[in-house]
Amino acid sequence: MKTIGVLGGMSWESSLDWYRLANEQVRERLGGFHSAPILLDSLDFAEIERLQAAGEWGEAGTILASRARRLEDAGAELIVLCTNTMHIVADRIEEAIGVPFLHIADTTAAAIADAALTTVGLLGTAFTMEQPFYRDRLAQRGITTVIPGADDRGTVHRIIYDELVLGVVDDGSRRRYQEIIERLVGAGAQGIVLGCTEIELLISADEVSVPVFPTTALHVSAALAAAGL
Repeated sequence: MKTIGVLGGMSWESSLDWYRLANEQVRERLGGFHSAPILLDSLDFAEIERLQAAGEWGEAGTILASRARRLEDAGAELIVLCTNTMHIVADRIEEAIGVPFLHIADTTAAAIADAALTTVGLLGTAFTMEQPFYRDRLAQRGITTVIPGADDRGTVHRIIYDELVLGVVDDGSRRRYQEIIERLVGAGAQGIVLGCTEIELLISADEVSVPVFPTTALHVSAALAAAGL
C-alpha cells in the first residue's frame, strides 16, 4: 500500500469529506481496523483565496509545489490535490515532485467516458468554469463542456464562497443550483460535473435529472486504486 500525500484545506470542509470517504472506502474493502495511509498537509485557505482573487496564480503554484515536495520528503508516494480550482497550477506541482500526481479532472473524465457521455455541464468556482484548464483536460478525452451563463456562474460562485466553504448548506441555494443544472441540461448537457469539491455537500445524484459526477468521490476512489488499496 502506498502512502497518499494530500494537499488540503482549500477548503477544509471538502478536505474533511475527502479524508472521510477515503477511510470509509478502505474500511469497506479491507474490513477490520484498516484505514487509509495518508499524509495530510492542510493549508490556510485565507492565503490561497487571497491569491485566487488577485489572480496571483504563479505565487499560488509556488506555494503548492513547495508543500507537495514537503509531502514527498515526508514519505508520500502519491500526491493528490483535493480542490478542483487549484488544479489550475497542477503543472507546477507535477514539475516539483518525483512521485505520481493524480489529476482530479482525469479521474472525472474517466468516469464520464465510462458512462459513454460526450457532453457535460460544469459547475464550479468562476475560475474553474471560466478558465480553460479544466475544460481542456476533459476535451483531451473527447468530452465537450457546457458552462452556465454569466448570471448563473455568479450565483454558483457566490454560494461556494459565501456558504459552502463556511459549512453553510442552504435549501434555497440547493434549489438555485437545481434550476441552473436544468438550464445546462436544456443546453445539451447529458450529465453534470460537480467541479468544486464543496458542491457535493449541497447536491446529490437523486436531486438531478441526469447523471452527476461527484469529483471528490471519484478522486478518492481513483487515489485508493492508485495506492493499491
